[in-house]
Amino acid sequence: MGGGSQVLIPKDLPSSMDTKGKTEFRNYEENGPYNDRVSRFYWQNRKYQTFEEVQKKKREILNLNKCTMSVWDAAEMLNELVDQSDPDTESAQIVHLLQTAEAIRREFPGEEYDWFHLTGFIHDLGKVLAHPTMYNEPQWAVVGDTFPVGCKFAESNVFHQFFEQNPDFHDPRFNTELGVYREEIGLDNVEFSFGHDEYLYQVCVQNGSTLPTEALYIIRYHSFYPWHTFGSYTHLTNEKDRDMLKWVKQFQKFDLYSKLPEKPDLAVLVPYYKGLIAKYFPTEKLRW
Repeated sequence: MGGGSQVLIPKDLPSSMDTKGKTEFRNYEENGPYNDRVSRFYWQNRKYQTFEEVQKKKREILNLNKCTMSVWDAAEMLNELVDQSDPDTESAQIVHLLQTAEAIRREFPGEEYDWFHLTGFIHDLGKVLAHPTMYNEPQWAVVGDTFPVGCKFAESNVFHQFFEQNPDFHDPRFNTELGVYREEIGLDNVEFSFGHDEYLYQVCVQNGSTLPTEALYIIRYHSFYPWHTFGSYTHLTNEKDRDMLKWVKQFQKFDLYSKLPEKPDLAVLVPYYKGLIAKYFPTEKLRW
């Protein structure tokens, strides 16, 4: 490993690590302040997210019959959650949502981009899956980078070594480049590790949100870093994916680089975002 750096590994985790240098954000090396928590999370995530487990989670959760609540209710619920997969911050999630949305609003200030502002604000609301009053899902099934299941795990996935604990890693049905898929099948036809991206996408679609395709696509794939940042899995993408990639990349810089110590002023910002919620969601109470 370059410069002698090494990933900090919890005591009960595998010892073989081979990491690449990271920049200031998404730093998974030992100088990351939350690395013990993060590496423990990814060990579980890579081990338990199998093709079979994804199908099970979808059957249990995506019929959205847990409760009804408003978008703002969900945002306030995130005040009680800290993302265990995030090496950059320990801030409550609602802070991250507003920081992301306001960063987008500064660069895309026009009303024609208000859907983009709202996308920044709601993109992580699916993390309510982990809230104890909701589905109380373990964080390994909620947060973190997403990846396709049903085919070979690309080496660009962070903590790739942990996939060796996943039964699919050794299953000949799933450990080839295409696995159960075909060339250019399109990401909408690929099964992904279960988490907040797909969950919130389904909440939006099933509740009749009028957000444009670009917004829904960002919500569904913003955590798919192996593709939108490292260029992996392109053999599974189709024309729609290639066209939408520019929007996911545009969003990604706001999602990542807005994690700053300064906290947003909720009293000033709340009315604006509540107005956008009312504009793009036909009913106040949504099924979750």
